[in-house]
Amino acid sequence: MAMAVELVSPEQVLFEGEADFVVVRTLGGGDIGFQPHHAPFLGALASWPVRVIDPDGSEHRFACHGGFVQVADNRVTILSDVAELASQIDIDRAREAKARAEDALRHNPDDVEACAALERAITRLDVVGVAT
Repeated sequence: MAMAVELVSPEQVLFEGEADFVVVRTLGGGDIGFQPHHAPFLGALASWPVRVIDPDGSEHRFACHGGFVQVADNRVTILSDVAELASQIDIDRAREAKARAEDALRHNPDDVEACAALERAITRLDVVGVAT
């Protein structure tokens, strides 16, 4: 038996359906996977790819930048601050953002905004399958 999964951002519903497995990364907690009938869980999300595995084995990948994940009653709800489908990601733009962030960090390794921009760019490139 699968579980219900919903991934939403303020702009759109990116996924709504059933899945056999969902993987997210939480702040300070690392990766966590959820299968049907997982124990209740609530966590803050890091900027990282979200993986949703359908009952037929196909995989959906999303770039998720912050937010929360809640698991209860055989349902996984992901409320993301910003989330993108792989098809929405502009690879050239993500590469340029990565290069800008890396350049900024060479000049100031403590630049928090550049660290966050680098993390977002790497997440986007990972979701579309581009080596970083």
